[in-house]
Amino acid sequence: MGKPARAFKGAAGHAAAGAAALGSPAMTDQVLLCYCTYPDSPQSENFARTLVEEGLATCINRLPGVRSTYRWEGKVSTDSEELLLIKTTAARFEALKARLLELHPYELPELIAVPVEYGHAAYLDWVRAGVAG
Repeated sequence: MGKPARAFKGAAGHAAAGAAALGSPAMTDQVLLCYCTYPDSPQSENFARTLVEEGLATCINRLPGVRSTYRWEGKVSTDSEELLLIKTTAARFEALKARLLELHPYELPELIAVPVEYGHAAYLDWVRAGVAG
């Protein structure tokens, strides 16, 4: 009896699948999903809109109702925030970071970028096109 086919294709297949997820060959700039918390306030919409209008992000999801517990200046606090899921590219990350640090009300805003390894190619191309300038 033969071995069943494996869904995992090994390192070579994995790399090829990853390349396919990047979208069209002409648009290989790495898409990033950036996490940022923002005070739960009406200003979060303006903050998100500014980053999109300035071509630093293609889309920002605002998830309200996040409760963050953290240590700041030796004290543990809990606050209500919005979690922003910011879609951009590696090429635009430094400009996004600079503008975010300029606009954000926190002294030390959270900004964590995670590379998107897999995704719907057409969507990833849309993200790239939205920040291509």
